[in-house]
Amino acid sequence: MKPAAFEYHDPTSTEEALALLAEFGDEAKALAGGQSLVPLMNFRLARPAQLVDLNRIPELSYLRVEHGALRIGAMTRQRELERSTLAAEGWPLLREAAGYIGHAQIRNRGTVGGSLAHADPAAELPTVMAALDAELVIRARDRERTLRPEEFFFGYLTTALAPDELLVEIRLPPLPPRTGSAFEEVSRRHGDFALVGVAAVLTLDAAGTIREARLAFTGAAPTPLRAAAAEALLVGQRPAEPLFREAGGVASGGLEPESDVHASADYRREVGGALARRALLRAAARATAQRN
Repeated sequence: MKPAAFEYHDPTSTEEALALLAEFGDEAKALAGGQSLVPLMNFRLARPAQLVDLNRIPELSYLRVEHGALRIGAMTRQRELERSTLAAEGWPLLREAAGYIGHAQIRNRGTVGGSLAHADPAAELPTVMAALDAELVIRARDRERTLRPEEFFFGYLTTALAPDELLVEIRLPPLPPRTGSAFEEVSRRHGDFALVGVAAVLTLDAAGTIREARLAFTGAAPTPLRAAAAEALLVGQRPAEPLFREAGGVASGGLEPESDVHASADYRREVGGALARRALLRAAARATAQRN
């Protein structure tokens, strides 16, 4: 199929792109990697009258560390994130999860900001950002604001972005010493969307007790879901398989998945709990290794 007619705009700066979005409002869509928007347009599920292509704006593509925080430009390709030694050294969860995104051809074009702005509940990067306590920087022509993941993601394919706004940067705070992380997911085939997935981050104190725990799920709710009750259960405890099994069960009970042609809600809950146990075990092992 072919998209409905639209006018194409090719800005070369962020300011130019924001001016176009301000001018056209609801009639405009920003094009990043196009891995989600273009298929929607081809099936005429999305019919923007104005298409604002961001691919010739180099200032939106970067990975750098400033004041200990990782700053990611919204147009950074997912493949670059996967290959980045900078990300792997300080935020290894990013690199691990990026390898699950579609296939290499998808990651070559798909962007970090595009995935977050599309807000697919089965996508990996929104959940990773929730687990890493990211800050999402949003700009319009006359304002800028910074949101946390729980403020940014509203529901299925819905975010806090206004029609005249762009997600321009993602900021990740440095992880404390003795922190380990892991990502697990299940899909029908390699490269498919996750049926359910989980990102785990554990920080241990000097005595080996869990000081901080983060557990975030994909495919388990309309938005990335932090398992607050399971996280609270883990804090103050020593890492152990029975503890992680219990935390997985607690987390599973709080999931809000839907049934579809691929899997039932009960299946996703059951698998989510098992994946949480696995991810916590690996995260704990990695955190423990940093103590030695």
